[in-house]
Amino acid sequence: MDPDYSAQDVARCDLCKTAIAQSYCDICHVNLCKPCIGEHISVDYGKHIIVAIHQRKSTLIYPKCKTHQSKTCEYQCKDCNLFVCSDCTVSTQHKGHEYIKLEELYTKSKGHIQKDREELENQISPTYEEIANELEMQIASLDEEYKKLTTVMSKQREEIHREVDNAINQLEKEIGEIKVKHHSLLKRHLEEIKQSQSLMQKTLLALNEMEKSNEVSSTIHYSSKNEEFSKLPPKVNVSIPKFIPKQIEREVLRNLIGKITPLSTTLEGRVFTAKKPNISVRELLGEPEVLNTIKTGDANLRSVTCLNDEQIWTSGKTADIKCFNIQGVLQRIIQTKSGEWPNDIAVHRGALLYSDTRTRTVYKVNNDQTEEVITLQGWKPKNLCVTSSGDLLVTMYSDDFTQSKVVRYSGSTVKQTIQFDDKGQPLYSGNSFIKYISENRNLDICVADNGAEAVVVVNQAGKLRFRYTGHPSPNKNKPFIPRGITTDSQSRILSIDRKNNCIHILDKDGQFLRYIDNCDLKDPSGLCVDKNNSLFVCECDKGNVKKIRFLR
Repeated sequence: MDPDYSAQDVARCDLCKTAIAQSYCDICHVNLCKPCIGEHISVDYGKHIIVAIHQRKSTLIYPKCKTHQSKTCEYQCKDCNLFVCSDCTVSTQHKGHEYIKLEELYTKSKGHIQKDREELENQISPTYEEIANELEMQIASLDEEYKKLTTVMSKQREEIHREVDNAINQLEKEIGEIKVKHHSLLKRHLEEIKQSQSLMQKTLLALNEMEKSNEVSSTIHYSSKNEEFSKLPPKVNVSIPKFIPKQIEREVLRNLIGKITPLSTTLEGRVFTAKKPNISVRELLGEPEVLNTIKTGDANLRSVTCLNDEQIWTSGKTADIKCFNIQGVLQRIIQTKSGEWPNDIAVHRGALLYSDTRTRTVYKVNNDQTEEVITLQGWKPKNLCVTSSGDLLVTMYSDDFTQSKVVRYSGSTVKQTIQFDDKGQPLYSGNSFIKYISENRNLDICVADNGAEAVVVVNQAGKLRFRYTGHPSPNKNKPFIPRGITTDSQSRILSIDRKNNCIHILDKDGQFLRYIDNCDLKDPSGLCVDKNNSLFVCECDKGNVKKIRFLR
């Protein structure tokens, strides 16, 4: 065996399959031993370039010219954005055009690849490693932190002796359950980080291979994934529960012992700052256009939601909830359980959800079976939104019409209540007016507060980000009273302006971008956007749903 090669790295001749290769044809990409070189180049000697094995792939492989089959393309026509050969450059087709050498483009792209590989390897990947280490340290310290809690409780238990032993045991069980949730939450986040790390390692391997490659076309068309990796996962802040002892009083045993604060979790956004991200944005269409009009036959049409790319659900002031395909053909009708009209509809994993203020209930219809998901006391459900995480957001108002709030549910369990701002003031108007709701791509919660004449946007934690009260325009002389609301893939917010028969489009920070007012909308109400960014808008009095294209 050749001492220059290890057993693992030895290269065999591609012709005889047995001898160790000392040479390489940089045109045909084959390994050659010395005896086989003559056989390989015996025909068309000038079309082969034989180099030492360690110098392989040093010759650039240019693409073949589609016009002149015997030529290779060594230039790019800047005017036509095409690869061309030397014959093409003097042809009438490219007369007067400017050219750039593919070798220059190749070198430039190689530089980008090297830069991306170095940034991924030296900056982004180590950042993920730090995040993973931090989570592993938190997980490792859980036992000690929770042990401190049980120690404090043991001291309290000693003071009140046997009569509170059962209550203490119950609290210990509660702590154990919280600890399991805490551990599971951090472990799940760690697994997500490690998945990203695994994907990053695969990308690094691919980049290393591309750096070694002399393929021109694939190198020039290389697309960086670093922007995607640069969007760091949110930081999970989970506070350790506290045991809060109370002074011994002989009234209520459970209250005497104290209580444990619930597990508190917040997601704190991380931002990778090594370089400024370059975000590709789908632009708004200059003139939005109506692609189709679906006639539902329902007057007072109020809500529309997408079941999938081919079907929509609609509802109005009737007990019938209708499913149409996008060609306008009726597919299915479901009647509400109470026989009353639904306040709003939504789709959760293929199942239909609808709210009914008369019964104070949100229902789910799946395979023609209707079940109660949420039933309220002292409050009535209004509008619905299914979030990207699968939670359900419900706007609701109190029985005395003085308060409104947004409640987040996981199944039938309350996860979050959004009602007041940092100063203790109500976020929403306290009445039964419509409050359509939507979740933005940045996880903001957007409410079209009809009674407040404003779009109210809070972040995922429920803190007020902004209120939008309309945009002054000489052609829009009626007050802005929002109706339906939805968001697109670019985190833009779209809200119905029913009085002015148009739709306001805002950016994610509440800045007005433009109107949709050229689609002959009449009395618009509910709206939604599908996965392809097609907009569906209800016309309340006409009972029509218009499908509108508004993005390029």
